[in-house]
Amino acid sequence: MKKLRWAMDGGFWELDMSTPITLEGEARAVPGDPLPLGLSRGTKLSRPKQIHFFQRFMSSPFIPSYSPPTPPHGGHGFSLQSVLAIPTFNQNWFGTLLGQFNLQKFLSSINESGAWHSSNSSRLHTICRHLHDKSLYALGFCSELLLTPDDTLLFSLETYGHNRTTRKKATLHHKFPNHNLTLEAVSPGLFVDKTGSYWDVPFSMAFDLASVASDSGASYHLCMHHNAGSPKLFEGGHALGVPAALLPGFSVKSAFSFKKNIDIWRSKAQKLKMVQPFDLLLSNPHISASGIIGAAMTTCLGDNSVRSQVDDFQGFKGLCLYTPAVRSGLLADIFSSVSVTAQHGNFQRLFLDLTRFHFHLDFPSGSKFVSGAAKLAQDFFNSRQPSVEAVRAICPNATISLQQQIAGPFSFRVDSGIVIDWQNKDWHIRMHDPVFAIEYALQVLGSAKAIAWYSPKQQEFMMELRFFET
Repeated sequence: MKKLRWAMDGGFWELDMSTPITLEGEARAVPGDPLPLGLSRGTKLSRPKQIHFFQRFMSSPFIPSYSPPTPPHGGHGFSLQSVLAIPTFNQNWFGTLLGQFNLQKFLSSINESGAWHSSNSSRLHTICRHLHDKSLYALGFCSELLLTPDDTLLFSLETYGHNRTTRKKATLHHKFPNHNLTLEAVSPGLFVDKTGSYWDVPFSMAFDLASVASDSGASYHLCMHHNAGSPKLFEGGHALGVPAALLPGFSVKSAFSFKKNIDIWRSKAQKLKMVQPFDLLLSNPHISASGIIGAAMTTCLGDNSVRSQVDDFQGFKGLCLYTPAVRSGLLADIFSSVSVTAQHGNFQRLFLDLTRFHFHLDFPSGSKFVSGAAKLAQDFFNSRQPSVEAVRAICPNATISLQQQIAGPFSFRVDSGIVIDWQNKDWHIRMHDPVFAIEYALQVLGSAKAIAWYSPKQQEFMMELRFFET
């Protein structure tokens, strides 16, 4: 999937998007205004550790992935990845070498050379010659050092033979009481916009401080971000224009929110005795609802401050200030979300013991919603037909998630946005950017899963490992 962010991960604290086009397996979302904040991490291992786990505990020496090699995607086709763990006598350090082999390109080059129709010796010589092609390979080094029980330093270096690109990244994670701090520097930084186009920013730095999420209560989030250099499309892609948020400059984003969870119904029936659920977090049938309300603000300094006056924000109804003399801008707004989750089954039996449904509504701009609602009320009061603009203003961003156990630890899952076709006068509702996945619950770990997903829109396929995710 373009972004492996299940609906219940939250709509506002944007998680890194999973993508197979780089060895790291991640791309950051282009920050919106004033949301999302843009640097919230999901609960998962680094990509080298995931592959190492697959190899060591799931007998998978090679992990496949696919991304379309044609523009605007700029991917590598069908490839295989494998990891070599570097021996160490220090339990606080974990180092890996991650290799990638472009199998699709290799087979295509062999077919084009006509090697299959030649003699055995000639065929072997041709295959060996193509195996020496550096464009088939990518190599990554990853180091994870546990400085203290609360501090982790990560460094990664990636090189790609087909374009001689080198990617460098350094990240520091620190755990405060009830807070998480992340410092990151990356060159170049990979971002993905709302259309699915990938962008390289020559240099990007970020500081992220967030209170630990809880089921109910208040939380806050602070993110400072700096970009340097001119953004360019990844691997020859195309787009209408550079997202203003990626232009050189400095921005500070902050948000405060309050969340409330409500149990509408929760099963009190006893579970099967002496049978461990395939996933402990998915073992309680229930119906629940949650709501979030909060406020967010973005302050920009530099070329990226132009976002406060570009076309994308002409319909922005919140607080918006722009000072051309010092190239600075400020945007602020309120936001809210509502979600409902329903689950049937304990995920203990071998067949059809888990059916899960999640529906999520995001209202990213409270001021826009109030403005649209006022205009609709005025239209009804004056007996006028409501305008499309007013109806669009009050419509939230909707996401739906369905999960169904197939057999044993295997389940099928689909996540998709729900949008209205405003171009059609009948306003048909359709799915937007669906993602299909097969999950394999790792029962011995309590709540962990191996996931194989496919995104039709991005035409990407990837296998991942996830922990404590519902």
